[in-house]
Order: sequence, then structure tokens, then C-alpha cells
Amino acid sequence: MSTRKPTALFTHSECLGHQTPAGHPEQVARLHAIETALADRPGLLRLDAPSCSDEDILLCHPRSHLQHILSSAPAQGLVMLDEDTHMSPGSVLAARRAVGGALAAVDTVLSGQAHNAFVATRPPGHHAERSRQMGFCLFGNVALAAQHALQRHGLGRVAIVDFDVHHGNGTQDLLWDEQNVLFFSSHQMPLWPGSGRADETGAHGQVVNLPLAPGSDGKAMRALYQASVFPQIDAFRPDLVLISAGFDAHSADPLAQLHWHEDDFVWLTQNLCALAAKHCAGRVVSVLEGGYDLGALAASVAAHVTALQEAPA
Repeated sequence: MSTRKPTALFTHSECLGHQTPAGHPEQVARLHAIETALADRPGLLRLDAPSCSDEDILLCHPRSHLQHILSSAPAQGLVMLDEDTHMSPGSVLAARRAVGGALAAVDTVLSGQAHNAFVATRPPGHHAERSRQMGFCLFGNVALAAQHALQRHGLGRVAIVDFDVHHGNGTQDLLWDEQNVLFFSSHQMPLWPGSGRADETGAHGQVVNLPLAPGSDGKAMRALYQASVFPQIDAFRPDLVLISAGFDAHSADPLAQLHWHEDDFVWLTQNLCALAAKHCAGRVVSVLEGGYDLGALAASVAAHVTALQEAPA
């Protein structure tokens, strides 16, 4: 009889309280689509994403940024923080669940309660810089999870792979000086936010940016990951692998022009899980970022979670 631990799924209804304007791509319906796609999935350890504390956010962000976000939340209606990023009365509660879910997923995987985890929360996080909300993001969920693993669990090396179609500029900014995190971002270039050149390498050479040309497909992505990402992760020997799981590189996504499909996300997930099995007992925490075509998002998340559930120990 198998003793393999389950895949944990973290989410929370308060993440539905983060409202955006009509027609905004980062919408409540994204979580509804994911919930429907995973509703009848057997074998998942379903857990509520807890609310994070101020101290959790301060692992990466200065208090001034935290206070800016807290004070910007409206009592009613919507407020526009920048051209892309909005807040509603429920946004702070949602953002605390997004951070808390990522940190709790790390706790759950490192404790052995789950083999790996997927965190289906919003708002996303990988564009939030130290002192700046940006690109639908308020706090750096995955960067905070990395620092939580390093500072509170005493891990020595954390690898982050961001396969969202947009550059993970926030994660890069938050971890620019962190030599114990190896950060990869593959992304379409040119594309918003305009950062992510290959010569942006971090204070210790630990940032690896992998630009992909508009119109390129999963074959190009696979070649790039096989040549650059997987060998470096193998040499780094991480204690934990974190994934910024954006599904907007899908060919159906309206915000970019890459041509990946569900099988590309499966291939990428399988290879990252295999490396985690080799170096850190399969410990992978994946956190939702982008993905704005609801059908493609649902299908891609379902495929990604299947790969997590079938990952080797």
C-alpha cells in the first residue's frame, strides 16, 4: 500500500472579496474557474489559506509599503492604485490570505503533512516590488514564502521558477540581494513590464532571466529549460522548490503571444518535480500567478495539479 503523502490545495473564500473593475482580466471568476476544475478531484488535502500577520509581510516589504496598502483600502467601491492595480473593501483580507496560503503551504510540505502543494489564491504577487504595488499584485507572495523557508525553517537553498508569461520583476526586486535563493523567470520579451533582460543577474548572480520571443511555442520553452534551468537547479541542490505558476503563456491567453498548451505545463511541472525528488524529497510549493482566459486557466491548472499529484517522492 502506498504511503505517499497527498498534494495540498490551499484556497479561501475571502480571496473572492478582492474586486476589480468590470472587464479587468484579474477577476473573481478566475478562482471560480479553478474551483470548478478541481471540485471533484480525489486525493487532494484541501486546506484553508490562513491570514498572514504584519510580521509575515515584513519579511520582504518595508513597513511603509504595508501601511500604504492598508491605508489605501476603500470602505466602499474601488480605488485605483495604478493603471493596473485596484483595491476594494475586501482586498486586504484577500491579500493576507494569499500571503498566508503561500507560507502555510511551505509549513505543510516541510512538515511532511503533504508531499507538495498548490496555492489557489488572489491577488497574485510576483509583480509587487519592495515598496510598490504593481501589475495586479500587492505583496510578493512567493518571495515571502522563500524568506519564510530560509529565516524560519532554516533552509539553506531555495529555488524559484516563475513560468508566468510576464517577468517576475517583483520577486526579482525582493530577492535581488538574497544569495540563498536561485530565481528563474521565463517570460515573453518584449512585453509588459519591460524588465527581465538576460543581463539582470542579481547581486550574487543568482537571478536567471530567460526571455522568449513573441510567437514562440512550447518547443522553444522546453529547449531553453533543458539547456539552462534544469542543469542549474541540479547543481544548486535546493532544499525546496517554489513555483510562480502563471498560465498566461497559454496560446489562448489574451494578454500575451506565446503558444504553450496544457501539455507544456505538464512537462515543465513533471521535470521540476523530478528535480525536487532528487534533491529535496519532492518538496514543491506552487502558487498561482497569472492566466486570464478562463477556459485555458482551468484546463492548465487541472493539468498542473495532476502532475503534482503524480510526482515522484
